[in-house]
Amino acid sequence: MKKVYSTLFVAMLLVCSSCTTGLLNGLGSGTSGESGNSTLGNVLGSVLGVLGSQNTVDGLLGLVIGSVKVSESELYGSWYYTEPGCAFTSENLLAKAGGAVAAENCKEKMQSVYNSLGISAQNTQFQFTQDHQFAAKVKGIPLSGTYTYDPSTGTIKLKTMLFSSNAYVTRTAGGLALTFESKNLLKVLQAVAALSGNSTLKTVGDLSKQYDGVRLGFEMAPAR
Repeated sequence: MKKVYSTLFVAMLLVCSSCTTGLLNGLGSGTSGESGNSTLGNVLGSVLGVLGSQNTVDGLLGLVIGSVKVSESELYGSWYYTEPGCAFTSENLLAKAGGAVAAENCKEKMQSVYNSLGISAQNTQFQFTQDHQFAAKVKGIPLSGTYTYDPSTGTIKLKTMLFSSNAYVTRTAGGLALTFESKNLLKVLQAVAALSGNSTLKTVGDLSKQYDGVRLGFEMAPAR
């Protein structure tokens, strides 16, 4: 992941020094439709073409909520946690090297939180079914309920007996990421750690003040 962010940083430096005014305006517009996706994709593609395949560009676009559409059927099945996840709320934020660095810092800090809570691939999984039921284990603690998903925005609403929360689905190189606004991620983690008195959860709330426009959660790979 650090390699991807380093590549993005170099790409943006090259873009800033050589792009036309029209391309820069496209990056700065903050639009989220097909035109915005095409502009950013073309710029990244032209700069990164010698460094990687179209998959590299698609992977970068997949970091933006709603930029790469994920169908509901792609959610079906079982997923296990691999590492902390992050997602950008706009293409403009992704295009800023500072935003990429901030997101990587967020992931590193979240890794410390997850390690402290004991979250691992062995005890943290999610499962989504065609009848809009979901089951999960976070640190081995079971959660279950219903979900609704809007593929046009990548928004998934999880509803359990303990909480209801909006989350966001983005595509990653290894599968999918399920990310939350910090206050909603706190709901999930507090439900898991309600009896532990773990003070490291405060870090999650603090991150929202430091890194506006970045959502945090879980990167997941499909169960084999």
